[in-house]
Amino acid sequence: MELLYSDTEIAVCIKPVGMDSEQALPAALAQALGGECFPVHRLDRNVGGVMVFARTHAAAAALSEAIRQGAMVKEYLAMVHGAPPEQGQWEDLLWKDSGKNKVFVVRRERKGVKKASLEFTRLDCGETSLVHICLHTGRSHQIRVQFASRGYPLVGDHKYGAKDSASAPMLYSCRLTFPHRGNTLRFTSLPDWAEAEKTGGAL
Repeated sequence: MELLYSDTEIAVCIKPVGMDSEQALPAALAQALGGECFPVHRLDRNVGGVMVFARTHAAAAALSEAIRQGAMVKEYLAMVHGAPPEQGQWEDLLWKDSGKNKVFVVRRERKGVKKASLEFTRLDCGETSLVHICLHTGRSHQIRVQFASRGYPLVGDHKYGAKDSASAPMLYSCRLTFPHRGNTLRFTSLPDWAEAEKTGGAL
């Protein structure tokens, strides 16, 4: 865990791949900083990157409200199989099978179905492509299933159809932007598998 910023109200860090974001990581932050840390958003266990945690109940409420209003901007980098369009915006209906911990694109709204929206820019192209993604909604496995459902599974994402030998999905929370104390804070980090020169235009 790498701490990027902290004050009396929030803590921003880089979540390591393999660490739970809802219990283990806030516990580690609380031990390092003292007091308590409360999760306000999540990353899958096998996904790393920038996260913010609240250190007070009031800060948790403020961050949650920023998420609800769309004032917290979450950006990701992903390495996907194939060559998706140069850019686009995708909207889908997603349904999660909690028993299998797997999400599916469905055609009509019904109980448990949630709308999912993202926009993306392809940064390079080949057998695999580096993609910059901005989430408009924060659904479970959203990026993974929206790309896989169109034939572009994330490299390493064996749950959603990847056939490669990578040990984890190549998905990373590369930038987080949100309001705090009257200012806009922005934190950026790149994964070791994304070359800086390929992401410079987007980040």
